[in-house]
Amino acid sequence: MVSGEALDSAVDALAEEAFAFLERLVAAPSTVGHEAEVCDVFGAELAATGFDVEFLPIPEEIVSDPLAGVGQTSYAGRANVLGRRGHGDGPSLLLNGHLDVVPADTPELWSSPPFQPARRDGRLYGRGAGDMKCGFAMGVLAVRALDTVAPGFDTGRLMFLGAIEEECTGNGTLSASRAGVLADAAVVLEPTDLGILTGGVGVIWLDVRVVGRSAHAESAHMAVNPVDLCGVLTEGLRKWCERLPQEAPDEAFAELASPYNLNVGGISAGDWHSSVPTDAVLRLRVGFPRSWSPGEAEQRIRAAIEDIAARDGRFPSKPVVTASGFRASGYALADGHPLIAAMARAHREVHGADPRRFVMGTTTDARFYVNDFGVPALCYGPQVYDMHGIDESVELSSIVDGAKALARFLHHWFERQHRG
Repeated sequence: MVSGEALDSAVDALAEEAFAFLERLVAAPSTVGHEAEVCDVFGAELAATGFDVEFLPIPEEIVSDPLAGVGQTSYAGRANVLGRRGHGDGPSLLLNGHLDVVPADTPELWSSPPFQPARRDGRLYGRGAGDMKCGFAMGVLAVRALDTVAPGFDTGRLMFLGAIEEECTGNGTLSASRAGVLADAAVVLEPTDLGILTGGVGVIWLDVRVVGRSAHAESAHMAVNPVDLCGVLTEGLRKWCERLPQEAPDEAFAELASPYNLNVGGISAGDWHSSVPTDAVLRLRVGFPRSWSPGEAEQRIRAAIEDIAARDGRFPSKPVVTASGFRASGYALADGHPLIAAMARAHREVHGADPRRFVMGTTTDARFYVNDFGVPALCYGPQVYDMHGIDESVELSSIVDGAKALARFLHHWFERQHRG
């Protein structure tokens, strides 16, 4: 029997190595299409932690999969990274995380360069430090601590997947799942402030082209500015999203005040200060209920856009809507699932209290496991700040605390399953 004190001591002793690994991950910029360097960093760390490492190419035809999002660029030369340990027919567990990060297009506004990791006041700052490279540091730290005090703990199969394109499509984890990278259960190491995240809403990305009526600025009062029309659409769609909890109630998400959010992720229009633009393109992210498929959500959003435009009366033509990324279904792991109880037990042994259990108005790759592959999955990870924002960071002590809980979970998982 492994004592909690011995396990905690091992985690504490190995923590600095985990922080240095996280710094190497953050220092490898990994926006979409540029993941090769970070894959190499993660692969090397997996190998040093006793995993057999594979780079799993993502086939171009993944975009034709009915569960796929709209690809952002070619998959040529791009891959997921998979580590495997153990053998035989014993219990299996999959740790999952994503290696890709969102852009940091205003580095001059950061306190330090976004891809130069910096430690300050107990935190590590940098793009991806929070979302979610810290999860990889936590996972590796837990496994190494167990190897120190309980060598051979993984009596079945333990896998650790570093996926790409979680931030825009989910096609990385989907491709790996189609290739058979599955287990009895999965723990996705997304940042959860050491709570247990069990569900997320549907998410779809759409580009909306709005055509106006161009003119010289002198006669702008006689023109139709598509930027103004974009404002009409976004205001109308926000009100539409606000009505969804009443129109499609879901008890799993009842705790959220605003589960189905609209986000305007970008707008492009015009090429001259003194010309009214001809058209504008909105880049939208829209949340939708778990009871809708992505296809149904797209149809309903298209209808809402057409209705908003028709009622306004100023649109010269119907807006043109194009799918452009996420086509993610909502998901929720059942409240009483044993996987939740197992993670809660491990957390309680470290912290002396139950973790928060919650759902979010966003999505994670756990949806594929829960919805489509019959694998129970939840998210558990460190405490982070300003995800996708300026000065993104992770609380370093939460990596340590999370690793102590995850190590207990892993030990219990393989020990309990092995005993039957």
